[in-house]
Amino acid sequence: MIKFNQPFTSGNEINCIQDAIKRGELSGDGYYTKACSKFFQEKLKTSCFLTTSCTDALEMAAILANISSGDEVIMPSFTFVSTANAFMLRGASIRFVDSKIDSPNMDEDLIEGLITKRTKAIVIVHYAGIACDMDKIMSIANEHNILVIEDAAHAIDSYYKGRPLGTIGHFGAFSFHATKNIIAGEGGMLCVNDVTKTKRAEIVREKGTNRTAFFRGEINKYGWVDIGSSFLPSEITAAFLYAQLQSIDEIQEKRLAVWNSYYELLGGIERFGFEVPRLPEYATNNAHMFYLICPSLQSRTELIKYLFENKIKAVFHYQSLNESDFYKSLEFSSSNKLVNSNKYSDRLIRLPLFPDLTNHQVKYISNKISHFVNKN
Repeated sequence: MIKFNQPFTSGNEINCIQDAIKRGELSGDGYYTKACSKFFQEKLKTSCFLTTSCTDALEMAAILANISSGDEVIMPSFTFVSTANAFMLRGASIRFVDSKIDSPNMDEDLIEGLITKRTKAIVIVHYAGIACDMDKIMSIANEHNILVIEDAAHAIDSYYKGRPLGTIGHFGAFSFHATKNIIAGEGGMLCVNDVTKTKRAEIVREKGTNRTAFFRGEINKYGWVDIGSSFLPSEITAAFLYAQLQSIDEIQEKRLAVWNSYYELLGGIERFGFEVPRLPEYATNNAHMFYLICPSLQSRTELIKYLFENKIKAVFHYQSLNESDFYKSLEFSSSNKLVNSNKYSDRLIRLPLFPDLTNHQVKYISNKISHFVNKN
């Protein structure tokens, strides 16, 4: 069976973990946490805080944005549940935006129509690592004095007009889950791009205490000064991540080779009603995933079954959050149908993509897909 995902390891992860154990710093913000933070701060040119997950990074962003009961937050429906949960936990009402007709990303032209006097933030999801139109979004946000939070879980090493995703809005949240380009098993990071929020981010991340300032010698004792939670990853997690970061160029090169092979081999199926990913002029491709849009739910179901019978694991993705039973039970829910989001929920299929997927395997998968399409 060709797996959907196979985590890449450089071979240095065990060495880094053993070194972390020898250093005796296991609880977080030790040598490897600081080394990873420094790597990202130099790469992204912003303040970076490692967290235990992207979910935690989003929850930190919601606290730092002062989201509270009565606030409204705009976000795409075609996303993972964490995108919504982080803000609902602070009491926000969610207003969902439909996807574009030619991209799973949110339709930027629909955002302004959802803004009310209660709108506090817009949450952007860069699906598959492909940038949304950030100039358009930031223009709308600035005009209405609204915060922008980038859910960049898919978007490590991806850019919008030369600017790293996750650094354009006020906050950016990244994931290092085992399914992402750069992994730590579980793990995440919050970028704080508003310099006025950096000091508070340190406090929120340390359970609401000024403990970080204490360890820098800036105060003689630390105490409880704000709300917060335990968002720090362990040094074991950070050590694994650090080894990955040393191989980021190799990882990205291999992923891009797989993505480009799929694109070249499968482009011809579009004449049969299938769609392949489209890359806007303003966006780069970090090869986070390669997906197809099938002509119908039935054709996708049949294709997944056919591939599985041929020892290939391919999977669908998000279900529109506005269609969930939980959302429909909420007082603020809307009955509006989001046609494009539902299209991707019903028709999008993700193909195996990981650094060690061989060219032979990519050709085999592509040939099986082409055979299915031609047969049907």
